[in-house]
Amino acid sequence: MHLLVHLLILVSLILCLASSSSSSLSALKLDSSLSVDNKDDFLISQDSVFTAGFYSVGENVFCFSIWFTNPLFNGDRTVVWMANRDAPVNGKRSKLSLSKTGNLILQDADQELPIWTTRTRDTTGSAELRLNNSGNLYLQSKDEQILWQSFGSPTDTLLPNQPLTKDAMLVSSRSQTNYSSGFYRLIFDNDNVLRLVYSGPEVTGVYWPNPELRAWDSGRSTYGSERTATIDPFGRFISSDGLFFNASDDGGQPMRRLTMDVDGNVRVYSLDEGNRMWRVTWQALAQTCAIHGSCGENSTCSNEPNYGRKCTCLPYHKMVNRADWSYGCEPEFRSSSCVDGEDKDDFLHLQHFDFYGYDLKYLPNTTLDVCMKECKNMCNCKGFQYKFDKKQGIFLCYPKFLLLNGFGSVSFNGSFYLKVPTSALSSNYTKKPIQQLELNCSGIAREVQLARVYDQKKEQGSIKFLLLFTYVFGAFEIICIVYFFYKTRKSVTKPEGYLQVATGFERFSYADLKKASENFKTEIGRGGGAVVYKGVLSDNRVAAIKCLKESDSNQGEAEFLAEVSTLGRLNHMNLINIWGYCAEGKHKILVYEYMENGSLAENLHSNKLDWDKRFEIAVGTAKGLAYLHEECLEWVLHCDVKPHNILLDQDYSPKVADFGLSKFLDRDGRGNSEFTKARGTRGYMAPEWFFVSLPITSKVDVYSYGVVMLEMITGKSPQRGDQSGGYERPMVKWVQEKVGTTADGYDDMSTSWIEAIVDSRVEGEYDRIRMGTLIKVALQCAEEHKDARPTMSQVVDMLLHGDDC
Repeated sequence: MHLLVHLLILVSLILCLASSSSSSLSALKLDSSLSVDNKDDFLISQDSVFTAGFYSVGENVFCFSIWFTNPLFNGDRTVVWMANRDAPVNGKRSKLSLSKTGNLILQDADQELPIWTTRTRDTTGSAELRLNNSGNLYLQSKDEQILWQSFGSPTDTLLPNQPLTKDAMLVSSRSQTNYSSGFYRLIFDNDNVLRLVYSGPEVTGVYWPNPELRAWDSGRSTYGSERTATIDPFGRFISSDGLFFNASDDGGQPMRRLTMDVDGNVRVYSLDEGNRMWRVTWQALAQTCAIHGSCGENSTCSNEPNYGRKCTCLPYHKMVNRADWSYGCEPEFRSSSCVDGEDKDDFLHLQHFDFYGYDLKYLPNTTLDVCMKECKNMCNCKGFQYKFDKKQGIFLCYPKFLLLNGFGSVSFNGSFYLKVPTSALSSNYTKKPIQQLELNCSGIAREVQLARVYDQKKEQGSIKFLLLFTYVFGAFEIICIVYFFYKTRKSVTKPEGYLQVATGFERFSYADLKKASENFKTEIGRGGGAVVYKGVLSDNRVAAIKCLKESDSNQGEAEFLAEVSTLGRLNHMNLINIWGYCAEGKHKILVYEYMENGSLAENLHSNKLDWDKRFEIAVGTAKGLAYLHEECLEWVLHCDVKPHNILLDQDYSPKVADFGLSKFLDRDGRGNSEFTKARGTRGYMAPEWFFVSLPITSKVDVYSYGVVMLEMITGKSPQRGDQSGGYERPMVKWVQEKVGTTADGYDDMSTSWIEAIVDSRVEGEYDRIRMGTLIKVALQCAEEHKDARPTMSQVVDMLLHGDDC
């Protein structure tokens, strides 16, 4: 009997050990998953250096990540990749699954729609997800075809032998404790040069290599068309633009990483195995105050030997947010209004201070008095830079409209003059201490509270059980009412909970939006599937409220999810910003930023758009589409580029809008197989939409863009064409005939073909060379054969640099 008991105990121990060890997997197979509920449910590389699983990023919030298995001396783990850094999932019932079709899906709690997916398909029925010794998480079929890999979509870190290409970028985290996307990026720019870019909420700028120098002067080449860079295990970094460096400890060291840090600097780290800590072995910028945006607006940066980088508010200014310097400082005084004949402003002299960029003017060989007078006469001048140029032997004056990227150093030979109201200078402001704090790079711990749908469902289930148990013999009517109430709550809660988690946008109630729009009073736009109203939100923001029509509920739901899902992944100054959404029953509403000047279609035949503004619209629209096609983490086809979907802000800067017809394009180019019918608007649609055999690529947007530009230049609608000469000709064909086909006629700017094409109703002069370039680029975009059309990034380059077409 005792022997039997001992055997049973031994078998139980073996089973326990087997079950605990099975949590650590070498591969995730089809129709299986990793669960966030099981803290030991993860993948591990063969050499145990890397681990992939759910990583805690706050209270009850997790991201599916890859990290170095062994912790550092302080217990922290080093994360090198995240799938859902901007949309963390709940700590219960969330899972990463590999479907039977070979699609990797990350789901939050009990939500039906995924937070993140690879959009892959395995035709062999044998795909597996593995983590190799290089830290690459990859999905591979039995024929050894790589369907997807984490090395192709990095977050903020490059591991040895991991390539950085034109299709990817490194994006910093918001802080040391907030892993969501920050403001700093390492990317290949349109000129093929690897650059560091500050992309803040309001402004964007390059700060490395030195933006004051040309690429060649910085040792870079613009001819590296491959646009690829990598660091090897020996610490050697090689980029196609000519950038090359060795880590200070170059040699065989497998534990290396190159990281886009939260402070905006790129650094190479090597692991000190003995002390279990990372050591910096190379960094892009030794002078960290050269990093743009680190201290925010109206503040300056200085390097203190004992404290490191330090941020200081300008005199008569105070911090906007003491927990985050990126918000900068704001003035404690009211700016005086510009009134002729009244001298209400004076200047405070700040020696050895510099503010890079945002110049109103460049005034060489100017006296200090003249520079002061110029700044006083400009209402938006906040101060001016005044310095002596030793090479030219003259003084230079730079009035500023924005005080950003401030830097203070005794080595800087120049001064800044801050524009301050005279009343403030004579008041007690001078007695207030200047706010000066060391930069806190640790950040503030972010605790993300997500909608706990699973708790609500559990509660509802308990109530239902009690009601059924109590009233099992009760009236049939009461049971029906309870069942109807339960089903109604369930249908409303789940989509709203998913959208809030998946997008991070603000969720509005229908009553709030009805009040904001005064019962949907002012209509500002209308399309086939939606009506747009003007409204004022509770925080006084003016918004465009887009209500999807209820007549076609299936189409409306699909369009709503497409637009929210698409916009949630996009961030560009030439793309419309979405602030929130409403999803209550049949009401599907999107809330956008309000564009003061409406659409391009509304302004085409007005006198508000001169030729300079039209050219800027052409460039801005091209930049937005180039971002969609080539730069964002998900390639997107807009599919309906037309003047109605190009909106203009108060400065007539363009923003591409209306992604209801958008379609994600797989990075391998095979996403076009999902198009089942023609999309777009007659007159702007590319020819390949009408031929089943022709693949649908990003070139359909390029064609539409070319037609829109020709319409903006000629004033003729592509839907009506040209009816002169007794018959109707398509607008594109009419322009081609006017330009002519001979090389001499195409390049000769003295001929009259430009005047024959340009809309004579538009007032003002135009640059003949620039107009000729714009027409040629537009015609090349509107070529009938898609292979003859350029990419949108090439369009941007040709428009900005006047390259030959």
